[in-house]
Amino acid sequence: MENPKRAQVRKPQKQPRGNTYVEPKCVSQGLERVREAAKQDASLVFTNLLHHVTETLLEEAYHALNPKARPGVDQVTWGEYGEGLKIRLKDLHERVHRGSYKAQPSLRTYIPKADGRMRPIGIASLEDKIVQQAVVWVLQGIYEEDFLGFSYGFRPGRSQHNALDAVWVAIMHRKVDWILDADVRGFFDSVSHEWVEKFVSHRVGDQRILRLIHKWLKAGVSEDGQWSSTVVGTPQGATASPFLANVYLHYVLDLWVEAWRKGHARGEVYIVRYADDFVMGFQYQDDAKAFQRALKQRMQKFGLELNTEKTRLIEFGRFAKKDREKRGEGKPETFDFLGFTHICAQRNKDGRFVVRRKTIAKRLGMKVKKVAKELKRRRHDSVADQGQWLRSVVRGYFNYHAVPGNIVALGQFRKLVTRAWMRALRRRSHKARGLTWIRMRKFEATWIPQARILHPYPNQRLCVSYPR
Repeated sequence: MENPKRAQVRKPQKQPRGNTYVEPKCVSQGLERVREAAKQDASLVFTNLLHHVTETLLEEAYHALNPKARPGVDQVTWGEYGEGLKIRLKDLHERVHRGSYKAQPSLRTYIPKADGRMRPIGIASLEDKIVQQAVVWVLQGIYEEDFLGFSYGFRPGRSQHNALDAVWVAIMHRKVDWILDADVRGFFDSVSHEWVEKFVSHRVGDQRILRLIHKWLKAGVSEDGQWSSTVVGTPQGATASPFLANVYLHYVLDLWVEAWRKGHARGEVYIVRYADDFVMGFQYQDDAKAFQRALKQRMQKFGLELNTEKTRLIEFGRFAKKDREKRGEGKPETFDFLGFTHICAQRNKDGRFVVRRKTIAKRLGMKVKKVAKELKRRRHDSVADQGQWLRSVVRGYFNYHAVPGNIVALGQFRKLVTRAWMRALRRRSHKARGLTWIRMRKFEATWIPQARILHPYPNQRLCVSYPR
């Protein structure tokens, strides 16, 4: 948690885990000059940017897309578009530059949330994804010089673990006794189009770029074959949405927090933001309460609303347990951030305070159910095929969740996945019902990775990533 201060057909880029931002492999000299100009003059407005969206950049954008992603309303897959790619991109490039390119509506679909509700996702058409990615790369050079250090989501060189590290270090090594765990209700569905375009125009004066953004915002959504307009909101799932969200919250939240801390806070204040999910640490409770009241008004001004059920101010830190015991209160409350429950705990060796992080129980359970469902579908595959698939799933899960202090949850996940696999194997046939645990343990030892910690302690990694 920081204080606010050559065109060839090739395989797609591997998507980085924990962050959907992908950088172009080849950055032109023109884009480097844009970045340098933005760095030198924070008030400079760029009036000529579209010429940086070249056929080469569009091809880079195409190869950066997920080839297995579900198609949008155009029903064009990544592989189909790649047939005759040069001709398609040449035509797309010409349409973008002469102004005849039209954005298509996003295909509305839903995915389950941890609380059982369904989250709406908007799937853009393939050409919209390509153009959006190319334009985001152009604008990223400008805004990377503007965005503040405590913003981590969907930015180059920053990941969810960087944000988690910052939260841990702030609580462990700074004066943090209160945590504001904030939740913005339906952020992506509430973003004001007018404010987005106004914020972007602070730095972008190229009307052609602004018109492209306007087209994406107003393209609407298609659900069950029915089109509906979008007055507010930017669909989750669109390539440009995370970037526009960062721009929106940079002006609505980040700059305002920096000014509020300097002008109103009596003690230390810290913030970490990952997209619309952010956590704040305060030295004094009165600062935290005053900020929470001001935050509610600030959000309302820009069409946003805090989720009162999920936004909580809790006593949390090295003194929380002792102070609550003196007052006759229970254990310190916990808070969730980026897949982990944060807990006030003590080291086993010396009894000193430590922030312990464990996988959110509901999310662990949902992941196991998802694995069990897929195993049911694959139960007639060979044991080797199932084992190889499970190995990749468990390894991927550990790559994110194997942080110091979370070994128990990792072991629990491994145990539950093994049980789900055994149930699936026993249902293959009457003969398979005799599968014993002795034999199952051999399968487990062969295919399921052992639970072990893969990440360093946050203060070690944070000092390497951000020496300041």
